[in-house]
Amino acid sequence: MKIYHNPRCRKSRETLSILEENGIKPDIILYLNDTPSKQELKGVLEKLGMRASEIIRKGEQIYKDNFKGKDLSEDEWLNALVEYPKLIERPIVVKGEKAVLGRPPQNVLELI
Repeated sequence: MKIYHNPRCRKSRETLSILEENGIKPDIILYLNDTPSKQELKGVLEKLGMRASEIIRKGEQIYKDNFKGKDLSEDEWLNALVEYPKLIERPIVVKGEKAVLGRPPQNVLELI
C-alpha cells in the first residue's frame, strides 16, 4: 500500500493514522517533494476511476490564478498537476489495482 501524503494536511495525517492503527505501514510518498510523473498520475487516476480535473484542489491560489474558469483537456490537467503538485487533492491511497481519496479519511477502510 502507498499513500500520497502531505504531513501538513490534517486529512492526510488522519488517513495515515487509520492505516497505522490497522497494522499497515504504507510506503509514504511526499508528493510535494517527490512529484509523480504524468504516467504515474494516469495510473493512479485509473485506479481511482477519476479524471484529473476531479482531483484538483480548487481552493489553492495557484488554481485561482492560473486555471479557474478554463476548460482544460485531460492531458493539460495532467501537465498542470505535474507542474504544480500542490493542486493534487490528498491523500490518495493505493493498494494494488485500487485507490481511494482519503476525503473523508474513513474512505481508506475500503482498501483494508
